[in-house]
Amino acid sequence: MTRLTHVTSGPYAPPVARRELTAVSADGSRLHAEVHGDEDAPAVVLAHGWTCSTAFWAAQIRALAADYRVIAYDQRGHGRSPASRTHSTTALADDLVAVLGATLAPGERAVVAGHSMGGMTIMAAAGRPEFAEHAAAALLCSTGSSRLVAQALVVPLRAGRARTRITGAVLGSRAPLGPVTPVARTVLKYATMGPGSAPDRVEACARIVHACPTGVRRAWSQVLAGLDLDADLAALTVPTAVIGGTGDRLTPVVHARALAAALPNCVGLTELTGMGHMTPIEAPEAVTNAVRDLTALYLDTTDKEKTP
Repeated sequence: MTRLTHVTSGPYAPPVARRELTAVSADGSRLHAEVHGDEDAPAVVLAHGWTCSTAFWAAQIRALAADYRVIAYDQRGHGRSPASRTHSTTALADDLVAVLGATLAPGERAVVAGHSMGGMTIMAAAGRPEFAEHAAAALLCSTGSSRLVAQALVVPLRAGRARTRITGAVLGSRAPLGPVTPVARTVLKYATMGPGSAPDRVEACARIVHACPTGVRRAWSQVLAGLDLDADLAALTVPTAVIGGTGDRLTPVVHARALAAALPNCVGLTELTGMGHMTPIEAPEAVTNAVRDLTALYLDTTDKEKTP
């Protein structure tokens, strides 16, 4: 039986795209991308996180597509993008610039938002000339640049080698997640969401996360375990806002504070009280409004008119 990869009704059901396309990355990897909203509207690009897919952005796509051209894509191995043999931050950066090149006109700029591994993708791509050409501003949502396993709070032990070792083993497990059951929902909620998350939001996250292939989940967990993008932050010079949940166990809010302090052009840090790691689903209005604020402040709405 085919596993349901997302909810099919309610605010977290993915809307139908106006257009779908395939972007080809530097190593030939093919990336599923989709465009929502008016083709002539200012552009917003959304990069999802580890074990997720374009479905993760359903609430933002539905809200933003009324005023913007919203571009979302599946990271390699996730959603409808085929798996690849290459898993690295370089590949993440390659994939993002490939999507930007495939969906934006030369010189056209967009607000680029990334959640979790999507935020890391933005950091990894920050020094690329293609990113500089197309990014007007950025949103880093529930993410970090290094020490992810050491600072994660998924395992309820005191910080130290034992917790780091056990956390790495849990996040990098070879075991399949299996079907979405009441126990699975409870575990996922504890690890990735705030204690007050409503059942429909837990269900939406569980369907997406459990649909990620086990091999893909594990391969990217190894990349995240060794992540060190601290030096890349210096290249992220576009106006950048940061969002973190105070109840985030995967990337605790200390990461958001560190990013805000290190970014060359941080334009705001928002700490969402009680929210966990899945902020675009847990606090959809807050994330959507952050994107709207960035577009209003930094995206020249005449950019598309200026491009040839």
